[in-house]
Amino acid sequence: MDSVEKHIQYDKKILDDPLTSPQARRHTEEELIALEKWVENHPEDHHNPSSLELYCDSNPEAPECRVYED
Repeated sequence: MDSVEKHIQYDKKILDDPLTSPQARRHTEEELIALEKWVENHPEDHHNPSSLELYCDSNPEAPECRVYED
């Protein structure tokens, strides 16, 4: 995806498809919530965030998300 907005549109399209499996629907719903929260927290940033970026946005205290400065 080129942008977070396109990713959100893609996820909504998956959720609108009645043939989407329950597992895919659950994953997509969780991803969509994280993407919408990302847009809310970073309105000026339009790149498509990675899974790690989404995780760290929701869990900044997690060991995986620590940033060390030299």
